[in-house]
Amino acid sequence: MIDVSADSATALWVAAINAVVRDGAPCAPRGLGTREVTDAHLSLTRPRQRLVYAPPTRVINAAFAAAETVWIIAGVDDDWIYTYNERLKRFADGHVLRGAYGPRLRSWADGVDQLDLVRRELLAEPSSRRAVVQLWDPARDHAGHRDVPCTLGYWFCLRDGRLDMHTAMRSQDLWLGFCYDIYVDTIVHELVAGWVGAKLGVYHHHIGSLHLYDEHMPYARELVSAPSAIDDVHGVEMAPLTVPWEDLDPLLHAVINGENCRHPGWTEMAEVMRSYRSYKSGDTTDGRAQARNIDGPLGRALNAWYDHLDRAAGLLQPDAQMKGPA
Repeated sequence: MIDVSADSATALWVAAINAVVRDGAPCAPRGLGTREVTDAHLSLTRPRQRLVYAPPTRVINAAFAAAETVWIIAGVDDDWIYTYNERLKRFADGHVLRGAYGPRLRSWADGVDQLDLVRRELLAEPSSRRAVVQLWDPARDHAGHRDVPCTLGYWFCLRDGRLDMHTAMRSQDLWLGFCYDIYVDTIVHELVAGWVGAKLGVYHHHIGSLHLYDEHMPYARELVSAPSAIDDVHGVEMAPLTVPWEDLDPLLHAVINGENCRHPGWTEMAEVMRSYRSYKSGDTTDGRAQARNIDGPLGRALNAWYDHLDRAAGLLQPDAQMKGPA
């Protein structure tokens, strides 16, 4: 059991890695070796410091972080997500990710918008204990699909004008998955707080199995032995993303389609996605040029990702400190 708290996602990630390296035990479900801590509680006290930024130790695909967020909150399972992360195709059945959170979040049983229900519940009864989003579906998730949700659900707690959010996860890969999950979840947290007129409280991440795969352990141990390699552990507050409920879906549609969304925070996400589409289409020069013009922490992270890709392709001189896979 571990209980870790930090102001920024980067600091929280580093502290959690320290805890798993120190206290974890070997475990190999499906024959995949891990070092695991069970019953983990990670809390982020400033949820808008949601971006894990730790180059050269860990470089995340900022475009995928933005795209996955929009993909989930828009309630879709469309295959355009593969543009931002081709590795997801390995988990698809019939080219569809059967565990996609979006349809479960916005159209459970082909019609129930759980975000709207949570919003209405808290507006009607601010002290409600029933503001719950369910993502695990036994009928689907024991059916043998490749993609099975790691997240079980969300619970929102509004007290004294402040909204806390609790995410329950059965499983969390700390090196790869955590960096994207906390980004998406804290944006959901921020949106719901805005809809119910509450201050943004603490984000709580509860995990049954928090683990590092054996292939990532050398990088994790090196990080533990030299934490000063990360110079941005204190994090950066990201632009506000609150938007009225009735404007949410049109805004997400605009972001997905590269249109003007007329919102500074969401514009940064749209620009990062647009840049990556250019980069992936083969116009790497234009994609790079677009990224250099993006003002904000997500744009900075995207430029670090492009450097990472170029090093991997041999287009830049190798960085002796560059560690870890994408």
